[in-house]
Amino acid sequence: MLPPLAAINIIEIFLQSDIVGQFITVCLCVSSLVTWTVMFGKRNEMKRMGALNLAFEARLRDERSLLDLPESFRQRRAIPYGDLFADAVESYWRADAISRERGDPDPRARIEHAENGLQRALARQTLRYESSMIFLASIVTGAPFLGLLGTVWGVMESFSSVSTQQTASIQALAPGISSALMTTVAGLLVAIPSLFGYNYILAHTKRLITELENFASSLADRIELESK
Repeated sequence: MLPPLAAINIIEIFLQSDIVGQFITVCLCVSSLVTWTVMFGKRNEMKRMGALNLAFEARLRDERSLLDLPESFRQRRAIPYGDLFADAVESYWRADAISRERGDPDPRARIEHAENGLQRALARQTLRYESSMIFLASIVTGAPFLGLLGTVWGVMESFSSVSTQQTASIQALAPGISSALMTTVAGLLVAIPSLFGYNYILAHTKRLITELENFASSLADRIELESK
């Protein structure tokens, strides 16, 4: 007795589909390839940024003073932590220069400007972390509906063709129905694995954003202590 999958000829069912069903199936297959490419690329990017962040944080931890570090530390904006550090320190010294020109040095103003710089950099890096997530979420939620659309269209086509015949039988309906159901299967095969991958990427993204916020808070504390 043949296994269930061995009795199913996917290529034959695909060829029996009309142009709409074939188009939807091809779109779903392409979407699956693009989705997994994006997810693997996103995973590798997050892993690389996490390693760079840890190395940069360890380097800063060994420094006694953040405000007096050489300018080379502020040129590492490709590193998310480095971007936060650069914005905070540059905002601090910019406020310091302006207050000195006015003859009214205000330590609190420098700290506030540094915190504002941190918030801007934090928002920018959060957007960087969350890039492509809307695309992945759209594929996860949209693929089953696209497959359902193909199924409904295929069923309509099957019944429409049978209605022109004088007698209707299961042999006449079966090819059209199986072709219609193929798009639903394709949609689920795209959506289900993508859902697990999306949830993994989303959890990893949230963890990195939390670490980014903790680093920003720690950096603000160190700058405030050094400015006194």
